[in-house]
Amino acid sequence: MLRLYHYGILAAGLGIGALGEAIKTIGQSNSATSTSNSNSNSQSSLFLNKSNIDRLVNKLSKMRGAALKLGQMLSIQDNTSNAISPELEQVLIRVQNSANYMPVKHLNKVMAKELGRSNGNSKDWKAGKFSEFNEIPFAAASIGQVHEAKLSKRLADKYGFERVAVKVQYPGSAISIDSDLDNLSSLLVMSRLLPRGMYLESTIASARKDLKLECDYEYEGSQLDKFGKLLSPENKNPGNSVGVFEAFRIPKLVPELSTKQVLTTEYIPGIPLSKTTKYDQETRNWIGSKIMELCLLELFKFGVMQTDPNWSNFLYDHQTKKIGLIDFGATRTFSPEFLDMYGRLLASAGYHNDRKLCEKVSLEIGYLTGHETRLMKDSHVDSVMILGEPFRFEGEYDFSNQTITHRIRETIPVMLKHRLTPPPEETYSLHRKLSGAYLLCAKLGAKVNCYVIFAKYLSKHF
Repeated sequence: MLRLYHYGILAAGLGIGALGEAIKTIGQSNSATSTSNSNSNSQSSLFLNKSNIDRLVNKLSKMRGAALKLGQMLSIQDNTSNAISPELEQVLIRVQNSANYMPVKHLNKVMAKELGRSNGNSKDWKAGKFSEFNEIPFAAASIGQVHEAKLSKRLADKYGFERVAVKVQYPGSAISIDSDLDNLSSLLVMSRLLPRGMYLESTIASARKDLKLECDYEYEGSQLDKFGKLLSPENKNPGNSVGVFEAFRIPKLVPELSTKQVLTTEYIPGIPLSKTTKYDQETRNWIGSKIMELCLLELFKFGVMQTDPNWSNFLYDHQTKKIGLIDFGATRTFSPEFLDMYGRLLASAGYHNDRKLCEKVSLEIGYLTGHETRLMKDSHVDSVMILGEPFRFEGEYDFSNQTITHRIRETIPVMLKHRLTPPPEETYSLHRKLSGAYLLCAKLGAKVNCYVIFAKYLSKHF
């Protein structure tokens, strides 16, 4: 009820802000030549004036949960953010960068409930479990924050490590998902900030599914364990490139200090990959190659992918020359049937460089219905062919000179106007990871032989 009240106050404040902006610009409108811009774009600019942007950022950042997560999902997708209004993009970027930590008293309450004794005394939850616990988090995300701690001697001896990262979920995050997403959807529709063809309801549905998994730390712990086994060097075979399994490090889980709302894992060192841009070209090429290979390895060998491309989830340790993988809440499993079609789609745009085959597979997988205009079909095929460019380039593809983002951006207006069906549900999360890998390689200025990587995992489609 309180969250609904917050949204009500926010909606009222935004309306007042828009009205004030309209009154302020009446004089300017009367003196200016009338144009055809009195449409949803001008309404959006009125709605998202500076004061309203501040209201949105302030409220959504404090409420966190689904509201902040949806902002992250929309803003991290480069193709989507290029289709929305600059004003909304500004909101999403600011929300993504905002951080409001949980007060210590709330932290103690959650930890006592999850790890404390039956009497719920907040002083009991550390006893016999942690020798040290830093109450100030070193990282914060949409639904939780992360603390550094040290295990008690008993547990350190049992697990073979002392230093741990403890992720604690914000109270109410899980139960507020549905209402937060519904209310945020209403705000976006009311403000007309998203263009026709964006299929907001499909994005909301995907966010709902992902968030419910991400709010279950027991699920995340099981995926952490799964990836630890999948990426074990013992699991490699001659078909994999030398070193791909050795390239990654997965932290170990501490099961007895993990619940649905608390996740305790081994602390692994490293810096986010976004901060490795100063390294030499060879190192940046190596990082880009391993991240690109990880995408195809996850999809076409494992059938399961960690779909959150946030660069803070990938930590490079210069000492060990390994990439640490953390945060497996957004892990998705894909059916063999879907992966076969998606593999054929990538092959059509990559190795085969075949537009007709691309259109045929796009119909099968559900990107097209068959009733679209020729303009829409061509724009869709254009976008897929552009996406497949690195995979058909023989030799090292130089991401520093790529124009993929710009060229795909040019196809978006047509697709938003003429699209008859939303993209397949599986591709919402999959493309977040794949586009994130592209953007990372571009940021690093990496040169990657994507063709060789592609052939390794998709040779059956050649």
